[in-house]
Amino acid sequence: MPRKPFLLRIDDQLLAAIQRWAAADMRSLNGQIEYLLRDALRRGGRLPTRVAADDDAAVHASEPEQE
Repeated sequence: MPRKPFLLRIDDQLLAAIQRWAAADMRSLNGQIEYLLRDALRRGGRLPTRVAADDDAAVHASEPEQE
């Protein structure tokens, strides 16, 4: 899927919290933001079925293993 860069203005505290979460999940900041957006869209039923299925496979492949 092609990606487009864009500017995101975000509160410093929110950015720091997302950066910590990304580090804990072993993701990049960009990857964590994409994960959060896709998850919110999926939960809200706003992703097309095919995109949601592709995202589910990608998310499960990138999630850290639980002990």
